[in-house]
Amino acid sequence: MKPLTIKDVARQAGVSPKTVSRVINGEAHVRPEVREAVARVVAEMNYQPNAFARGLSSTRSFLIGLFFDDPACSYANDVLLGALGRARALGRHLVIETVAFDRADWRERLEESLRGLRLGGAILTPPIGDRDDLIAIFERHDVPVVRIAPGTHTARTPRVWMDDRAAARTMTEHLLAQGHRRIGFVRGNPQHTASERRWMGFYEAMTDFGIVPDMAHVAQGDFTFRSGLLAAETLLRGANPPSAIFASNDEMALGVLTAASAAQIAVPQSLAIAGFDDAQLARMAWPQLTTIRQPNVEMAAAAIDLLVDRPPDDGVMPALELPYELVVRASSVADDAREVQPKAQTGA
Repeated sequence: MKPLTIKDVARQAGVSPKTVSRVINGEAHVRPEVREAVARVVAEMNYQPNAFARGLSSTRSFLIGLFFDDPACSYANDVLLGALGRARALGRHLVIETVAFDRADWRERLEESLRGLRLGGAILTPPIGDRDDLIAIFERHDVPVVRIAPGTHTARTPRVWMDDRAAARTMTEHLLAQGHRRIGFVRGNPQHTASERRWMGFYEAMTDFGIVPDMAHVAQGDFTFRSGLLAAETLLRGANPPSAIFASNDEMALGVLTAASAAQIAVPQSLAIAGFDDAQLARMAWPQLTTIRQPNVEMAAAAIDLLVDRPPDDGVMPALELPYELVVRASSVADDAREVQPKAQTGA
């Protein structure tokens, strides 16, 4: 079947191909009734314009780059879903790219990608959004950037974020409210600034309650399942093991859960376990994981919006804070209670 062209749409709508192009590209100087008629025909015919061709014929590209350091992680899946859905709704297309800082030529590879793709904008996920040298490369290529959950509040780019520190504090307060005093903590990848913020939230909640965290109950992880498993094996072998373990993400929390199962430790009766993210695996585990629900899908969609709606000319970069939720499931409560406790945050 011959692919539809812009001429086919123009013929069906009774307008010129140039008018169809203006409507698709969101340009001005099109009467509302004409814009509506063309949009209706585009939808009815399911016309999919070529994103690269649109970029070549316009002063701006309709390609948006979504940059990860590890696109295989569970966090990346939610970000991809949010960005993809919003980009499609706005007539943009995503290009998934990775930045491998362990390669000596990562700068050259990034420069090559930006020259070839001619991106209209880029979304930087953690931790790469905290690299000033990387942001400078995008600036040299005149590619607008929005950062998701950055650790630094530079005025160079818009950002979308949630309060990891407050969220970790909320989770720790939940475990304290369940009567736990020996609470273990598995720290995340030290290259991610969110790891430090979550540790600070945990530490503050404990000390405000009058408990100085026992460093024998703190283990280093790197956000992977294996690191959570190894951390839990170490923590649970101690002479006075914790009665609860809070892992900095759900993958590590699942590793803790596996270690507890292997040691025949009943969860949550003998050990409460909590994670962070509300990844799909948190609901697939047994018992299901108590966790912090990050608005990853919503943050990615908001990042697309910030790219399409460019910052005002006053130079003030938008900073949008989205709310998190405490999701209590069976891994932390003996009566298998289920509840969601929203923690509304205001945008800044």
